[in-house]
Amino acid sequence: MPRLAGAFAVSLGIAALGAVPAQAEKLTIGLGGSVNSLDPHFYSTTPNNLVAFHIFDRLVDRLADGKLAPGLATAWRAVSPTIWEFTLREGVTWHDGKPFTADDVAFTLKRALDVPNNLGGFAGIIRPITAVEVAGPLLIRLTTATPIPNLPSDLTRLAIVSRHAGQDATTADYNSGKAAIGTGPFKFSAYQPGERIELVGNDTWWGKKPDWTSVTLRLIPNVAVRTAALLAGDIDVIDQPSASDLPRLQSSDKVKVAEIAGMRVNYVVPMIQPAPDAPAVLDKKGVKIEPSPLTKQKVREALSLAINRAGITERVVLGTATPTGQWLPAGIPGYDAKTPVPAYDVQKAKKLLGEAGFPDGFRLTLSTANDRTPYSVEVAQALAQMWSRIGVEVAIDAMPFSVYSTRGAKSQFSAYLGSWSNNSMEGTGLLRDLLATRSQQTGWGLYNWAQYSNPALDALTTAAISEVDEARREKLVLDAVKLVSSDVAIIPLYHFKNIWATQRRLRYAPRIDELTLATDVHKAGQ
Repeated sequence: MPRLAGAFAVSLGIAALGAVPAQAEKLTIGLGGSVNSLDPHFYSTTPNNLVAFHIFDRLVDRLADGKLAPGLATAWRAVSPTIWEFTLREGVTWHDGKPFTADDVAFTLKRALDVPNNLGGFAGIIRPITAVEVAGPLLIRLTTATPIPNLPSDLTRLAIVSRHAGQDATTADYNSGKAAIGTGPFKFSAYQPGERIELVGNDTWWGKKPDWTSVTLRLIPNVAVRTAALLAGDIDVIDQPSASDLPRLQSSDKVKVAEIAGMRVNYVVPMIQPAPDAPAVLDKKGVKIEPSPLTKQKVREALSLAINRAGITERVVLGTATPTGQWLPAGIPGYDAKTPVPAYDVQKAKKLLGEAGFPDGFRLTLSTANDRTPYSVEVAQALAQMWSRIGVEVAIDAMPFSVYSTRGAKSQFSAYLGSWSNNSMEGTGLLRDLLATRSQQTGWGLYNWAQYSNPALDALTTAAISEVDEARREKLVLDAVKLVSSDVAIIPLYHFKNIWATQRRLRYAPRIDELTLATDVHKAGQ
């Protein structure tokens, strides 16, 4: 008899990948991002996820070009508009030898919402699931409250953990390795927070065997140190090399560079409802302005118009990004070719500030992480200089990502510099998680630190997420893009390029989703 566990399912039959003998070699990767846990459900960020995906598998994989591929699910299909069915891979075992079953998937879907003190990332994709039916040892059905045609894509973010290892496990148990028992290509060996993660090959992995029997992921936020280690031969692969070092790396006979246009957008978020203990927006005499000027559309538009995006991409990030006025890059469904990059217009910005009641400007604090994305502090400094031309004085508050994300979740900013990776390759993810009105019931607005709320945008988001027809869904996203742009809910700046540098003896296929995976690193010529 089928057993109900609480939510969802898909179908697309593809045979398991063949295996080749692993080479007895060690790979060392230098990572620039901040990794704050080995618990795959503690906080969904690209650095945390890429570490997790070495140890754990996903139901649905994503290839380097962004296309979906079988993972622990070999097939998925929509049984009805609100029911997805996933057929699971046979013969998969956990690192401790126990078999993988649908019970583990059901457990994962429950656990990802219940991790104590978690910083989130999964509520938006899991809460809409109203029932999880374990229909057999290797069959699971997921029922959703409304149609969610992008559910398989959403699930590429979720690492599947074992019920037997995770039943009573804490985040500390995953960090210690006690519960870090996955089905993935590598096994946990050691973790030194802020320093490194040591992994060893999983000889029983179902996929194509990696070239490496052991992998070290070194956490090196300082880009100069990361690059020097690569050039010295101490590291085999690095992500996020400094733009200023690219000419030297590209001309080196020791290393080579791989890059691809990415999905990540960098933006400024004006806080609409900051927490009482957030840095205040002040007038020029130092008196707190209530409500914040940033609640006014004309003020937000003025800040946007005062930004020279081309100048930032050319002179600050040195050509490693493309200016934009929207969160989706060109070529992705939902990108609006008729929404131009906002013009740089200081005079119009000053006029708008005056019309909003702030002809003399004001003072604000712009917060940013200093160890998450390249040039974040330098970009913040450039914004401060540009805004000073319209009378807005800016204090920059740069901090480690661990502090930044904790404060952001509590809305303890007056404005912040952030980024979002559109790895679902469509527009509803950012709408749901960053701009939708916060809701515990739906899980939407998880990263809506600004507490922005627009009922018209919520209605468009709801309709777009549930729309099965692709053309109609894209039209709804386009309407949302126009609404966000006109209201200046966020201030997009540029889209990143994803860049890696490797030893010349290696090859790495650059990934559109930014993930740096040891399984994608091969010897040149192989």
